[in-house]
Amino acid sequence: MSFTDPKFIRRLESLYLLSRRVIGGSLQADRKSRQKGTGITFADYSEYNLGDDYRAIDWRVYARTEELFIKLFEMEEDATIYLLLDTSHSMKSKLIEAKELAAALGYIALNCMDRLVTYGMADILSPIQEPSRGRGAVLPFLKNLEQAETFGADTNFTSCIKSLQARHSKKGMVLVISDFLYPDGFQNGLKLLQGLKHDVYCIQIHDQADLECDWKGDITLECVETKKSSKVTVTKKQANAYKQAISDWNEQLKKECLKRGLGHLQTSNIENFEQTIANVIRKGGLAG
Repeated sequence: MSFTDPKFIRRLESLYLLSRRVIGGSLQADRKSRQKGTGITFADYSEYNLGDDYRAIDWRVYARTEELFIKLFEMEEDATIYLLLDTSHSMKSKLIEAKELAAALGYIALNCMDRLVTYGMADILSPIQEPSRGRGAVLPFLKNLEQAETFGADTNFTSCIKSLQARHSKKGMVLVISDFLYPDGFQNGLKLLQGLKHDVYCIQIHDQADLECDWKGDITLECVETKKSSKVTVTKKQANAYKQAISDWNEQLKKECLKRGLGHLQTSNIENFEQTIANVIRKGGLAG
């Protein structure tokens, strides 16, 4: 399937129109800046000084006080959307669905004139799309996203977030699409994102085959990321323990996001990406 196929783009456009209708088209709940300037929402008054725009003078206040004051308004700034797509080898069975979710979120952001920054994430952070804005960037974004492949060794989430911090200082919304199966855990990376004052939303995508163990007997397991192999004997007890461990891990991610006030969503590689995005939109967007 091509991400630039007109049929697929029409599906993305439907989600964008839904977002406009339900939440005004914004991925971020609050786009107002504390800065004061020209805009549409009144914020405060300031004494008129030589050089100020005389058109901002409130003549009604002058009629009452015989003093000149100008109106200040809240400025609206473009939101910056950081889209982090897990492209480590553990995502191979989930990559198409993860890309579709990323395509929908990126499409909405670009059509809302937000600034979109897109990276692939594994042991390092690798650019998928350079920072871009506007409808003219949609096709390059979709082409680059379609061509993204899995790479790297073990996923190092914390290192990737530190790299994001070094490259981009502006606060924004960080959307992480991943299975969150990180050897060193996800806690430190989420803590770092929270400390950087980003709005964070974690979209965890499962492969149903990862949720339980159907293997029995003597087998050789190979890590899809490091290629290390190990001979093990899988009993029913061990299979049940694996299922419980996966469930506990996923529940721990949910609790960690709740504790830190971060957005969280679980989906799977067999669920329809349009329905997933539509459900998020109807719940009020991606504000954590």
